[in-house]
Amino acid sequence: MSHCYYHSLSSVRQWGGKPEDYQPLHDWFDQSKAHIGDLRHRALRHHSEGIFMLEAIFGTTLTNSHGRIVPVRLIGEQHVREDLGRIPSFADWARALRVEPWMTKGQRLSQQFDASDSQ
Repeated sequence: MSHCYYHSLSSVRQWGGKPEDYQPLHDWFDQSKAHIGDLRHRALRHHSEGIFMLEAIFGTTLTNSHGRIVPVRLIGEQHVREDLGRIPSFADWARALRVEPWMTKGQRLSQQFDASDSQ
């Protein structure tokens, strides 16, 4: 799906209520578009851990405007499945990332502290 509003409409079809009941949850998944404007933004939240993060932020359930209690995790699973066709793990995304040389240029903190301690 291309827009969170359509995810919200899909949630309404599944659990009732109004799109506004679900919009904040679907918006949360796609906030990463602010950092990268193509499909790669999904690597940040569109996975099993992202679904559990959604639940930690928004709570275990929500009560929609029709009074129905809906598990937040199911809403997250719906979003990810609609976008990807399945629920990957973060490891699935990480395997698709290419290791770049800059990723291996770390500096040992102990060297910085040792130098400042001797002064």
